[in-house]
Amino acid sequence: MKILIANVNPAYAELEDFLRKKFGDDVGFIKSKAELNPEALKDLNPAYIFFPHWSDIIPKSIYSSFNCVVFHMTDLPYGRGGSPLQNLIVRGHKSTRLSALKVAEGIDTGDIYLKKDLELSGTATEIFVRAGELMKEMIVEIVATNPSPRQQEGEVVLFKRRKPEDSNIAALESLEQLYDHIRMLDAKGYPHSYLETEHFRIEFTNANLETKDILNTHVRIVKK
Repeated sequence: MKILIANVNPAYAELEDFLRKKFGDDVGFIKSKAELNPEALKDLNPAYIFFPHWSDIIPKSIYSSFNCVVFHMTDLPYGRGGSPLQNLIVRGHKSTRLSALKVAEGIDTGDIYLKKDLELSGTATEIFVRAGELMKEMIVEIVATNPSPRQQEGEVVLFKRRKPEDSNIAALESLEQLYDHIRMLDAKGYPHSYLETEHFRIEFTNANLETKDILNTHVRIVKK
């Protein structure tokens, strides 16, 4: 088998469909931690295992035996760590680079196969879809050319993984901040921006800046 795709992000469904058509029987898909085990992978013997979006730690027994490639939404070594998309937007970045890197022992420390420019406008889902389009190109290129990964260069900047309580908008001061906060969390599986009262949790999605003083958004109210 040429490649395996380990992915848990539904935003990359179109990416998976593309790879099925592109590689046919030479591509397989991993959807759970249980499926990522050395014995099963040994039988499949993939040339590469690509991880578009994976929540669990990849065991050393896996990445030391197979060519494991993860995708990280920063220009590494800038932005090593968790919640890259949200950390980039909070810091005011309008664009980034999507890095394809070899899995190594440290978090996001592996050598780089490829990088491609990625725009950060729109909702989190829209950005993930855009990233998926780049991943198509990168996976096809890596499989076709089998490049040698190169060591990361530059200053290391670490990102801290965000917590669910970081989605609270109570401390924000401007509509621009609020707009960015809502859109960067506007994807399935993410803790949406919210406010809380004694009895309700008010969640916000689909933000739109109508004017500099007016923001429109969808609201979901959940009784505690």
